[in-house]
Amino acid sequence: MKLNKKGQALVEYLLIIAVISVIVVSVVKLFGGYLQDAMTKSSCRLVDKEYVEGKNPGEGTCR
Repeated sequence: MKLNKKGQALVEYLLIIAVISVIVVSVVKLFGGYLQDAMTKSSCRLVDKEYVEGKNPGEGTCR
């Protein structure tokens, strides 16, 4: 019985990509607010405004 090794390798690569995608989405969802706050802080400094923290991560603003 001859197995199709190319098809097996393709399925393995797809499974690896799927697992990595789930991990990346989870990390971004978990730390997304903190990343947004970091970007907001940087943009506040660029326009010479004061950064004001929000109640939750990701809710900070410039004033």
